[in-house]
Amino acid sequence: MTSNSILSHSTVSDQKNRPFPAKTHPLDRPVRALPRFVRRSPLATRYVRLLSPIDWAALPERNLSRNYGQSTVPYASFIAAYLVKIDQHLVYMSDLRRCLVDHPELAWLLGFPIPAHLGRPSSALVNDHLPSQRHLARMLRHLPNAYLQCLLDQTVPLLRDALSDVTPDFGKTISLDTKHIIAWVKENNPKAYQKRSERFDKTRQPAGDPDCKLGCKRKHNQRTAKAEESPSTPLKDAVPAKTVQVGEYYWGYGSGVVATKVPKWGEFVLAELTQPFNCGDTTYFFPLMAHVERRLGFRPPFGALDAAFDAFYIYEYFHDAGGFAAVPFVIKGGAKRSFDSNGLPLCKAGLPMPLELTYTSRTTSLIEHERGRYRCPLFHPDPTGKPCPIDDPHWAKDGCRTSIATSIGARIRHQLDRDGDEYKKVYKQRTATERINAQAVALGIERPKLRNQPAIANLNTLIYVLINLRALQRVYAHKRNLSS
Repeated sequence: MTSNSILSHSTVSDQKNRPFPAKTHPLDRPVRALPRFVRRSPLATRYVRLLSPIDWAALPERNLSRNYGQSTVPYASFIAAYLVKIDQHLVYMSDLRRCLVDHPELAWLLGFPIPAHLGRPSSALVNDHLPSQRHLARMLRHLPNAYLQCLLDQTVPLLRDALSDVTPDFGKTISLDTKHIIAWVKENNPKAYQKRSERFDKTRQPAGDPDCKLGCKRKHNQRTAKAEESPSTPLKDAVPAKTVQVGEYYWGYGSGVVATKVPKWGEFVLAELTQPFNCGDTTYFFPLMAHVERRLGFRPPFGALDAAFDAFYIYEYFHDAGGFAAVPFVIKGGAKRSFDSNGLPLCKAGLPMPLELTYTSRTTSLIEHERGRYRCPLFHPDPTGKPCPIDDPHWAKDGCRTSIATSIGARIRHQLDRDGDEYKKVYKQRTATERINAQAVALGIERPKLRNQPAIANLNTLIYVLINLRALQRVYAHKRNLSS
């Protein structure tokens, strides 16, 4: 991948910093060109294998020629260090810095300006030249997320090329889902005393995190089994609040991820996005798919999504790509509709309802779209004087009326065969995002020890980059085993 393609989505101001080239990053050097003390370190050689597929010289960079009284550390060094932090399950920046001090060869490999002219530098020398714990935390917060997205831009083609002889359909079927992230604030701590009205008041921003928002992880407005078994509580009257599941509320963020699955080889991340927790699931769709299209070079024709994405524009998106979206049907204001051969909705009596008018809707959906109002054929366009075949109650009030989006996706949503083998085959791909989310949880995505959105968004991007790099290592290792 060329540097021009990697920088295509960065801002103009970011590109102004690019003319100042950095020295060759140690991770870009051949293994034989690395110092002996690096090649003899098992930990350093492990990260040579893990991180060397990235073209570190192609990453956007700031002006390294500026003099602040000490050497300016490249962005690439901080990014590589954060990847090590995630991979080693180091919780705090102090843990990362201690790890680098204890392993001077690793600190040198990551590109920190540590003198190594006389062999392996000492831990004391590394301690003097490493950025402070506070500066490591500050850089994670101030790193432009677009720079980290460049890493995903590289890992996706690397995976596609590595699997080109295994599957020519890499990325043709995708899965999209969201993952909740719990903010590091006392409002999320059930042991911290706080009134419920204050804990879940969205107008009272937690002091520990100025960016997190209140959201609902899951919601079930149904009585629990305990309430069903209680004979002392009348079923038609109020029930105790403790027997009703009203949902799980948290202050935090949401991480949306798009993944693809290659049978027998694994699951791979195509795109990711972090937003505050009060953003609905459907708000992730178009930004994520824009990243997917750019990285793959085409629009995926098949998608597996959960019921939260049961919207006409989701079906229309995949239909226009030549496939379909495997999404469970959610009853919204009525049962499934049937349509005639001309696309007109059928009333309960099975009669096609003619279009009365169209209008633009700006409030009923995430996107502005055209809707059509359809009327009973016994009254529109002209009254026929015939009675309703099923004596529907609406017939006495000039017949039935219904409104529906004129998009083909609105019809596909009702007509999609969800019992067919093709639908079930695509819907099984939903496990791709579930497995990716399980890996992300193991890497600490669910409860980050950070207190602002920029740092959490950057951490999430790096987690998914690491998942792809680990997957790439598994692919390479599996191919070596097959060839041996």
